[in-house]
Amino acid sequence: MRLPHLAALRPRQWTKNLIVFAAPLFAFSINVESLLGSLLAFVLFCCTSSCFYLLNDIADVEADRKHPIKCQRPIAAGLVSVPVAIGMAVALLSFALIIGWLRSPWLGATILGYAFLQIAYNLQLKRAVILDIIAIATGFVLRAYAGAAVTNLSLSPWFLLCTAMVALFLGVEKRKAELRLSQIKSGKTRAVLKRYSLALLTRMESVVTNGTILTYAIWSSGPQVGGASTPWMLLTLPFVLYGIFRYQLLGDPQEIARKSKIGSELGGQSERPEEVLLTDLPILLTVLYWIITTFVILLLKHDGVIK
Repeated sequence: MRLPHLAALRPRQWTKNLIVFAAPLFAFSINVESLLGSLLAFVLFCCTSSCFYLLNDIADVEADRKHPIKCQRPIAAGLVSVPVAIGMAVALLSFALIIGWLRSPWLGATILGYAFLQIAYNLQLKRAVILDIIAIATGFVLRAYAGAAVTNLSLSPWFLLCTAMVALFLGVEKRKAELRLSQIKSGKTRAVLKRYSLALLTRMESVVTNGTILTYAIWSSGPQVGGASTPWMLLTLPFVLYGIFRYQLLGDPQEIARKSKIGSELGGQSERPEEVLLTDLPILLTVLYWIITTFVILLLKHDGVIK
């Protein structure tokens, strides 16, 4: 493995922090000040999340060594020692908290809240059925709020609800993939999986899928419901529908069986949302078209071409 210390920070997971750019994008406050503010929030959340990935890998090192894929992580593989990982984690969190408070007390408080959430998750919540998925979703909401805090912009409550629903959806899909993989490998490497069943997760998936589509549809209906600045954002709804259905397809056992050629992919990629976003071409194109369509709509709205 090349650059194991960098790999231990899980840079692929940093894509989750891109949501801090949502506030200036949807307010169409795209200028140097807002972009630099959002970039700072992105960097600070990358530092904070990497800190807890390190601590999580330290705490789960024995379980990770039994996992077919996680055993390759630098700490589990012995490429990064535990004392060095602890030092890296302390330095990253200290940097994020100090710079965050200096930039904006609200940003610092949001990062601190995210840090407390991660501590609670790693100590207890990741072993608490249902609460583990809610904790993951709360982390995404805090990221979205950080983007608003650093740029002094307000977010629609419908947008925050939709963000929470999308995060719940990804969390449920992740647990489904982990449960399928553990059943295939005849061993549950994550303790909370003993409390889940595929039937329960399928029912939860149905609820959060409906919630995601409903809250996004309401938000995109426009300012009359406290949502987006223009009802033309409804044109982006088909991209959201396709993205959700495509993600569910990638986690379907029949599709996994069709695509699997090696044993390590028996559980499907939906165990690792960041890899789906970066490697599945239809998902990647859907996100790209969604961003382009959103930008064009907001540009036309800004120029007064549409209301």
